[in-house]
Amino acid sequence: MRTIEKSLDELYSYIAQIDQLNTTVSTVDVGWHIEHSSLVIIKIFESVSKSDPKKYKWKFNIKRSFVFFLNKFPRGKAKAPEIVKPKQNEKVDFTQLLIQTKDAVQKLKQADKNQYFLHPFFGNLNKKNTFIMLDIHTRHHLAIVRDIIRA
Repeated sequence: MRTIEKSLDELYSYIAQIDQLNTTVSTVDVGWHIEHSSLVIIKIFESVSKSDPKKYKWKFNIKRSFVFFLNKFPRGKAKAPEIVKPKQNEKVDFTQLLIQTKDAVQKLKQADKNQYFLHPFFGNLNKKNTFIMLDIHTRHHLAIVRDIIRA
């Protein structure tokens, strides 16, 4: 199985094409997808790190089960929360952002197995399920980036 770090490395290999846009694929450019993917990882790590593992409760969630079974997100079905949307007209240091993102991944690996975050559609995700979701999410945006560049 591909690791999230390898997906991030590939995603960041497209930095030279951050301004590339193809509105038949996505309404935002390559840079937006790279930055958004990093912001999601960083913000989720922040949430997980503040959680109390004693309060984690697993609960069946049909949406989570469906997405995890398919191992992919359907395109165009969800909107990114404001907290993980890149700010328009803000210059981004992508090298620094990649360092922060990889650091968040490494720190997340050190979290307790029952530290968690509350996903808006999937409910509480412990460390294992957080990594599954982050992997699917990162590969989702990587596929969009590839399609923008190929189109």
